[in-house]
Amino acid sequence: MSFALHPDLARAVRSAAVGTPKPVARDDWRQLRADGEKALAAMEATLPESATVSRQDFTATSYDGQQVLLRWYTPPHHTEAPEPTGPAVLYLHGGGMILGSVQLFDRVVAQYTADSQVPMLAVDYRRAPEHPHPAPVEDCWAGLAWLAQHAAELGVDPERIAVMGDSAGGGLAAATALLARDRGLPLARQILIYPMLDDRNTRPDPVLEPFVGWNYDNNHTGWHALLGDTVGTPDVPPTAAPARAESLAGLPAAYIEVGELDIFRDECLDYARRLTGAGVSAELHVHPGCPHGFDRIAPTADIAQRSRADRIRVLRAL
Repeated sequence: MSFALHPDLARAVRSAAVGTPKPVARDDWRQLRADGEKALAAMEATLPESATVSRQDFTATSYDGQQVLLRWYTPPHHTEAPEPTGPAVLYLHGGGMILGSVQLFDRVVAQYTADSQVPMLAVDYRRAPEHPHPAPVEDCWAGLAWLAQHAAELGVDPERIAVMGDSAGGGLAAATALLARDRGLPLARQILIYPMLDDRNTRPDPVLEPFVGWNYDNNHTGWHALLGDTVGTPDVPPTAAPARAESLAGLPAAYIEVGELDIFRDECLDYARRLTGAGVSAELHVHPGCPHGFDRIAPTADIAQRSRADRIRVLRAL
């Protein structure tokens, strides 16, 4: 039986009259950024504002001395006290390494905070190609280190900090978890939503091509912007592309989610397999009939609501 778009998604897409995105030439990151951020802004505008969630901006200093914006989201009744009181999550937004921002994901993060009652710190990491590797992941690390250093005053138990991200942010979350392991900062969990893990995934799969939104040319553009001419070569470090890591031992337990029509499917499956092979607990969900970003495309579809319920369950379990 051949692949097909999930019926819930197909109905939602038809009712919303969502058109097929225009193809963008390989390596045209400017057009891809412009189109992608326009789409993100439109999707963000459909979400509730979560007015009960408080927001406060801070900055962290990255590896090269640059200041990075951090936005702290707290649910109602969150207590900031001298003693640790609960969990927190470092959230890293998606955007193929080249687009997106904290502002374009503001309502997304606020909604996670409101639904889970877990505070979140979003990092406005710098983007490629203006800021290639290691700037994005080091910015994310700076945010994580800042959260750990300020845990007590924020009412956070430093042993209950997790990293979470979607798409490129999922890849950065996985890379930040690798850095945290190697730099001696224990994490409670890594929550990877259709993460972008492997720079070598640029050869089109004709079975998936009819369904993808983030396509193989886009994927090449994002990775090439981040890595330059090292993309696809043996010189790519795991802190840029976590699939390159020789060992996944010692990482925090993982929750990984991907659609079966997503071009990231196989790299996610392999990462989950390698985690469990290294003795790391991994919960894996492969959603039938779902392409990349399915939950943002049709957030009211039943399949999107079910996936969201799983994410909230994992957050609440922290």
